[in-house]
Amino acid sequence: MNILITGGTGLIGSALVRLWQADNKLWVLSRTERKSNHDNLTYITRLQQVDFNTLDAVVNLAGEPIANKRWSDAQKTAICQSRWQITDDISQLIQQAETPPKVFISGSAIGYYGRQDAQEITEDYQAFFPEFSHDICAKWENLAMQASNPATRVCLLRTGIVLSDEGGALRKMLPPFKLGLGGVIGSGTQYMSWVHLDDMVALIDFTLKHSKLSGPINAVAPKAVTNKVFTQALASRIKRPALLPMPAFMAKLAFGEMSEILLYGQRVVPKKLLDAGFYFRYPQLAQALAALDL
Repeated sequence: MNILITGGTGLIGSALVRLWQADNKLWVLSRTERKSNHDNLTYITRLQQVDFNTLDAVVNLAGEPIANKRWSDAQKTAICQSRWQITDDISQLIQQAETPPKVFISGSAIGYYGRQDAQEITEDYQAFFPEFSHDICAKWENLAMQASNPATRVCLLRTGIVLSDEGGALRKMLPPFKLGLGGVIGSGTQYMSWVHLDDMVALIDFTLKHSKLSGPINAVAPKAVTNKVFTQALASRIKRPALLPMPAFMAKLAFGEMSEILLYGQRVVPKKLLDAGFYFRYPQLAQALAALDL
């Protein structure tokens, strides 16, 4: 297949490239000039460098990390525009193509649902909470859906916390935990929906090949856990105590508005993937953590 990947040098994108480059022709959008040492891999710096009439698929994973910095007005703008602009550009190029790609897989996040209680949330859940994380994802998804046409199915990956020993959320979590300074955040009852990187890559590959999948897809493992359970599991995995909780007021002082993604959560279920027959290699948190080199 002829596949364009944006965000292809990030955590998920790099893993996708490793999976696909042997059997597919890959075009990877990068902010900087890069040289490839593989015949099937070409780095580009502009979308116009690839002919959308020749593409079989587009996978859009680009975006400023949401938890890298406090949410100043400037950082909020960077988070939004880094997702919205490229998604809009891709949708327009797909619309303009005479023979458009068969599938457009575009990133989103479970933040679409906003803060939720303990009820299980599937893809058809509509009672979202209006806040910044929802606003980002709602427009992001709407821009991607503009590419939908009889020849192109659009899939929206509502991704949770991706667990990997190569980076991502665990890179930020581990240092205090290894020092014995980890602990429950806020009440600890907020749910954390997560997915192992291997399963994340596998479900994208499954979505690419499964022609009946479209629209929102919850890209998370089947068993979300509370922050308290996650904290205990991570501490146990690295054999450290987790005795220093972070009260809600401290999280708000330390992170400002960004503390919302720590203090509130969603109990998300990957119903579409399960119904389609996708097999999760790591459905349980203990399994996923045990498989990582922590």
